[in-house]
Amino acid sequence: MLLKCNLLSMLTTSQQEGLTGKVIAITGASGGIGEAAARFLAAKGSKVVLGARRIENLKTIADEIQAAGGEVRFTPLDVTQKEQLEKFIQFAQAQFGRVDVLVSNAGLMPLSLLEQLKVEEWDRMIDVNLKGVLYGIAAALPVFKSQNSGHFVNITSVADRWVGPTSTIYSATKHAVRVVSEGLRQEMGNTIRVTIIAPGATESELPNTISDSEMKKTVIEQFRIDLIPAEAIARAIAYAVEQPADVDVNEIVVRPAAQKY
Repeated sequence: MLLKCNLLSMLTTSQQEGLTGKVIAITGASGGIGEAAARFLAAKGSKVVLGARRIENLKTIADEIQAAGGEVRFTPLDVTQKEQLEKFIQFAQAQFGRVDVLVSNAGLMPLSLLEQLKVEEWDRMIDVNLKGVLYGIAAALPVFKSQNSGHFVNITSVADRWVGPTSTIYSATKHAVRVVSEGLRQEMGNTIRVTIIAPGATESELPNTISDSEMKKTVIEQFRIDLIPAEAIARAIAYAVEQPADVDVNEIVVRPAAQKY
């Protein structure tokens, strides 16, 4: 009887770990880390659901994933709208019957000095970087609780633990996501997992959101060097997700080897 129970336990665990068949919803999936994650996870056998505002990009990415044999769906998504995130999760459920993982990746980085008073950009960062994650939690948590399983993967930045001139509001939003994620982890018990992935300098479109041309030039020339590919972050996401159900990888920091901060 004991041997039978152990075998059943091993079977259950093996069904819960790995990437094959897992339904993974990804926000900000039209480029950069989100796109890389979608392609990598689909290639590993996950069923990916992509959301972003740039629907044409999503269609191109989805077509290419499908042509390579992956399972993928996509839908327009603005993470600043709570109702759209609710519909995004509902869409994933309707397409695949469940949602196993929500990767909250959508983000902006319009760096500026506080004295420039770019209040609209501050508001936008708070809306996308922080509220977008909170709205994702609000949309997916009831689903995860009803399934008695689920995994939140929140993409932050090394700026979640570091701040410098121009990054004050950006760092504040990322630090807030780190705090929210840790609080969520403590509240969830042992059935719902929470991971933050904190990328360092990574190939992405984030510098394009900097409105000050001189600031953008400085950031690209001084800080956007020795970049790691977005797939490096996709591999980190995969590592966290593929662990057995009783293993919760809480935090992964991924920097270029040459990056010091």
